[in-house]
Amino acid sequence: MKVAVSSSGKGMESQMDVRFGRCPYYIIAEGEGKDVKEIESIENPAISQSGGAGITAAQFVANKGVKAVISGAFGPKAFQMFQQLGMEIYQGKPGTVGENLKAFADRKLEKLGTPTGPMFMGQGGGMGQGRGAGRRFQ
Repeated sequence: MKVAVSSSGKGMESQMDVRFGRCPYYIIAEGEGKDVKEIESIENPAISQSGGAGITAAQFVANKGVKAVISGAFGPKAFQMFQQLGMEIYQGKPGTVGENLKAFADRKLEKLGTPTGPMFMGQGGGMGQGRGAGRRFQ
């Protein structure tokens, strides 16, 4: 099964990025059990998108043949897209991509049934800082 992990950099030693739709990279791995191996590190085409990054990113990894995704947080639109595509969604843990893939192979990651992040969570550079964050109304 192909699995995508949101990542802060290229490779298995990079830290998992908590933002699915706005992470810099996706690490795609394949295999079963203890034999999960990286097959590619790809840049996220939606990272700078002004809106809809989660949906674009979800479609992007789905087009790579991914059947499961691991990240720290999934907004409602990306989550809904994954459900429509029949993909499995897992809650990642702080650590490297490799550590998260090992936990996935060992069945130690929680399979999610609901979104874990708010709408527009990746905008503004941080989780939960949605549209208009930091604006002052005078």
